[in-house]
Amino acid sequence: MSNNYIFSSESVGEGHPDKVSDYISDSVLDACLTDDPNSRVACETLVKSNCVTIAGEITTKSDLNYEKIVRAAITDIGYTNDDDVFHADTVFITNQLTKQSADISQGVDANEADGKDTSEQGAGDQGIMFGYACDDTPELMPAPIMFAHRLNRSISTIRKGTTQASWLRPDCKSQVAVEFVDGKPSRIVNVVISTQHTPDVSKDEIEKFCIDNVILKELPENLITEDTKYLINPTGKFVVGGPQGDSGLTGRKIIVDTYGGWARHGGGAFSGKDASKVDRSAAYMCRWVAKNIVAAELASKVELQIAYAIGYPEPTSIHVDTFGTGNFSDDAISAAVKNVFNFKPAEIVTQLDLLKPIYRGTTNYGHFAKDHLTWEQTNKVEELKQAVN
Repeated sequence: MSNNYIFSSESVGEGHPDKVSDYISDSVLDACLTDDPNSRVACETLVKSNCVTIAGEITTKSDLNYEKIVRAAITDIGYTNDDDVFHADTVFITNQLTKQSADISQGVDANEADGKDTSEQGAGDQGIMFGYACDDTPELMPAPIMFAHRLNRSISTIRKGTTQASWLRPDCKSQVAVEFVDGKPSRIVNVVISTQHTPDVSKDEIEKFCIDNVILKELPENLITEDTKYLINPTGKFVVGGPQGDSGLTGRKIIVDTYGGWARHGGGAFSGKDASKVDRSAAYMCRWVAKNIVAAELASKVELQIAYAIGYPEPTSIHVDTFGTGNFSDDAISAAVKNVFNFKPAEIVTQLDLLKPIYRGTTNYGHFAKDHLTWEQTNKVEELKQAVN
């Protein structure tokens, strides 16, 4: 593969229908974990027009008002304008939540009261999970997805915090194309922003605002050139958005949630799932391991894959690939990883402190590259260096 290429990644804002669904699902999860850290949660959300459906399996000791949780989540996002068809106070809510299947829980739960070793908790499902890190950005993430996230986060901050652009509405998307030369970011080729707005603002005003107050402030000045192309609301207008304009479903933005298409993805969604579901917890674990490998300068980029069988505590495989950038062999780095990290599901929960109601803080702008998240710590660097030597 050539080291000179153009790569694009997209991000979506809090008001995108799929992200509305993700946020509601994670809000339900956090509510369960607040009073019962051992809750088992798999909550899916469907939104369309003025309707919300929550469905899935939940086993919890928490006494929850699901309607209140849903309406509070929608309020947080910002669908509270008088002309919103999808409005926090008026949406119709259907609850299709049931308890987790006993057939699944018997292989997943490890209960001291039953004489079981809690460290031997089985994986909540079979599957493959990936983690990735590289030295392209300070966050050790691929540049295109980080740049796209910055744009949407900035638009949300402006929308919620000032009257600078009172015409902004919650739904928005961004996309950034970056040219790489010798494998490193060289310039930004184009930027796409589509943001929902009120009917009374012109396309020219939206375009000028997005370029001057978002793009030029958030993206690296040294990567923007006179040839960088800006495509702002390219369809002309974006008045009807959110669940009014399109249906939304939990788990449909898994590439936005991870690496923007740069690294592989196992296919499992994150939002609405407690940490016994390795789709989520093991993907976080893989990111933690990958980030520490790059931070320890064992390689400049690395992808980690692990696999599980339902009800079985040990991963069925672990694979490390540094794409030829390693300062040690992939085998040596893999051996160091296995020496330093424990990949049993119960140990992942302990190492990353995953029983707390932290998940609403992961929903938007990617589940990685946020300093407050435990899987973003580079606290295993020295141990990895010692192990690989």
